[in-house]
Amino acid sequence: MSLQIPDDLITTLAAAERVVVLTGAGISAESGVPTFREAQTGLWAQYDPRELATPQAFARNPRLVWEWYAWRRKLIQQAKPNLAHHALVDLEQALPTFLLVTQNIDGFHWLAGSRDMIELHGNIARTRCYEEGHVVSWWEETDELPPRCPHCGGPLRPDVVWFGEGISEQALRSAFDAAAACDLFISVGTSAMVQPAAGLPLLAKRMGARVLEINPAQTALSVIADWSLQDKASNLLPQLVRRLDFPTNAIDGAEQ
Repeated sequence: MSLQIPDDLITTLAAAERVVVLTGAGISAESGVPTFREAQTGLWAQYDPRELATPQAFARNPRLVWEWYAWRRKLIQQAKPNLAHHALVDLEQALPTFLLVTQNIDGFHWLAGSRDMIELHGNIARTRCYEEGHVVSWWEETDELPPRCPHCGGPLRPDVVWFGEGISEQALRSAFDAAAACDLFISVGTSAMVQPAAGLPLLAKRMGARVLEINPAQTALSVIADWSLQDKASNLLPQLVRRLDFPTNAIDGAEQ
């Protein structure tokens, strides 16, 4: 049974001029992507992911960390964007000002067609130089792991934010500036506990925006949200788009 979407939410979304959306692991979990800890199976069950996703772990054993991320990439490649990802593309194309801020590193928003986006924690599909920080799209394949940067010879690493590393100041500034200026903030599939992203809807609310939360379970954000809808994003977001007079090409294409 579909969850009833409040009429005043539809009215607010239809009139919104500046919308910011924050997505977390929940939206990817609906595509079958294991969450950070759920991915620890088989050989990798003996490792604590918080001890692998650090600069210190890479310094100690770069091959082990590289192979762990290669395994995680394969898990992600077995899945694909779901209807929630495609519905967000429809919203981006229809609304005057739209920004998607994601904590996810799987790249599904890009694959679905989202473009005005900030990836706070990077993208597991990209690779960058450990020494110089630039993104590297090609390197010589050898038996050595991790491979070497073709520019400086330093080791390559996934282009993600590890524990103990800071998020790009420019990305954070852009996300918080947008949250402060929006008239509707939508939180999708996130526990609302991981900082600094958890501060975005709070700032938006404080600055006068309406806040919509979409998550199967209640979170810390639920008590202050104007609407807290407890259901899967892949169910609710397409319903929201269909209730509006927006084109739904992305959703229609995803269902073919």
